[in-house]
Amino acid sequence: MTNVFLPARRAACAAVAACALLAATPTIAAEPDPQATRALHAMFERQWEESARLFPEFATYRGDHRYGDQLSDASPEAQAGRDEWTRRTLAQAHAVPRDKLGATDRVSLDLFIANQQRYVDQQAFPGWRTMSVGALGGAQSHFASLLSVSPAARREQVEQMLARMAAAERAELQAAARQAIGSHVRPALQRLRSFVADEYLPKAPADGALKNYPDGVRVYEMLVRQQTTTELSAQQIHDIGQRELQGLRAAMEAAMAQTSFTGRFDAFVEFLNTDPRFFHTSPEALLAGYRDIAKRLDAELPRLFAELPRAPYGVQPMPAHMGSNRAEYYNGPALDGSRAGIFFANTAGWRTKPAWGMETLVAHEAVPGHHLQIARAAELRGLPNFRRSGFGYTAFTEGWALYAETLGFELGLYTDPHSRFGHLQWQAFRAARLVVDTGYHALGWSRQRCIDFMVERTGVDRDFVSAEVDRYTSQPAQALAYMIGKLKFDELRDRAKARLGERFDIRAFHNAVLDQGALPLSTLDRVVDEWIAAQAGG
Repeated sequence: MTNVFLPARRAACAAVAACALLAATPTIAAEPDPQATRALHAMFERQWEESARLFPEFATYRGDHRYGDQLSDASPEAQAGRDEWTRRTLAQAHAVPRDKLGATDRVSLDLFIANQQRYVDQQAFPGWRTMSVGALGGAQSHFASLLSVSPAARREQVEQMLARMAAAERAELQAAARQAIGSHVRPALQRLRSFVADEYLPKAPADGALKNYPDGVRVYEMLVRQQTTTELSAQQIHDIGQRELQGLRAAMEAAMAQTSFTGRFDAFVEFLNTDPRFFHTSPEALLAGYRDIAKRLDAELPRLFAELPRAPYGVQPMPAHMGSNRAEYYNGPALDGSRAGIFFANTAGWRTKPAWGMETLVAHEAVPGHHLQIARAAELRGLPNFRRSGFGYTAFTEGWALYAETLGFELGLYTDPHSRFGHLQWQAFRAARLVVDTGYHALGWSRQRCIDFMVERTGVDRDFVSAEVDRYTSQPAQALAYMIGKLKFDELRDRAKARLGERFDIRAFHNAVLDQGALPLSTLDRVVDEWIAAQAGG
């Protein structure tokens, strides 16, 4: 999982996918028109600059600290102004003569239009956009995450950080920070907690499924399209999940059979989660274990990738305030190279982190998963900034990371049947999400039915599953993107192998799917078909 803060509901949706791109286009000119090309990139640059001013938190995450003393204006008037700016930007994009652009710029324009259109689509649902406190994060946790990526090496940087809180001197600065937190941050969080606990929860429905809210069915349909970047219906996705679970459960039982354990499936899961041999003896040992896996993977990557990102990544302990139950996550590097990528390991939960689940986590969060894809995108300097930023298409980014887990078999992972079971269990968990997210929000499933289903089909701990189902409640359709995206990467690889035969090169294929940055799945499909045609033609 990538960990990103963006303001309010618009910001959260900046990490979700857009709908299918524009339909058939007119005949393309043989040579790009220089004037149209310059106008296009000037528009991209205006939007990039304005987004930094309007959303200073987002600017901080991408390494731009010019507005590091500010927070987004959440007033209704400011929101209305941003909405009007988005509509105006969309109109400007539609006026660009697409047929006069080069191939890469045509894709960039399509993505830009789709991005702006999804924000315009969300303007029809003000209730949804103002839901800013969720199980996975929200206003209650975003500020701490923002501080974790804010530079504090020089006095002016710390002063900038303090200005954001209120608006040779370490002790002086620490005192100022404590005063700002006590006067501004802590009281605001206390007021938020009081509102949620005393006013909001007593009036909230027991069932948080979107179908029970005004316009909830339409909102969910929109989110399914945006998150998956497909036109699949909730029922179709539900059925895909059921199908995938059948095959994965059989593979899990096969891995179990390769161990010396002779009991039932649920007893095997209990054994894996309680036997001391599968757990580290300290937080430091857990962290060292993650780092060892990462270094082993680094050495094997050239077997599957023709080009690798130059940006480094580290494996660090997760901030203590996240708690022992927080899932591991990854933060990407800054676009200007001033910050490395980081895989954050939950060392506070070392007592409950089994070693047999660690290899697939590193493959997902670090390499060949999130770091390889996001850091590579940041270095594609021939693309406009908004395509290099690493955000926007969850089905691509999380689909790639889930696909990257499966590459572990070709990179020397999962040689032990217990670790192989752990890999398959996580794959099954993502498949089960397709069933319960759609079941809960669209098909009438209760929260308890969702929990019971996931526990029975995957063997994952009930407490963890309960927290996950609450995550799906507060982030509808987001969890669908993982497996839908992964299945698309599987499909494209199989298609390329079938069409190219002996000409198929896995290293070239992987760079072909990564070297356009994150894309909607519909666009990715077209990009790979064009690559296959080029390879087939020699």
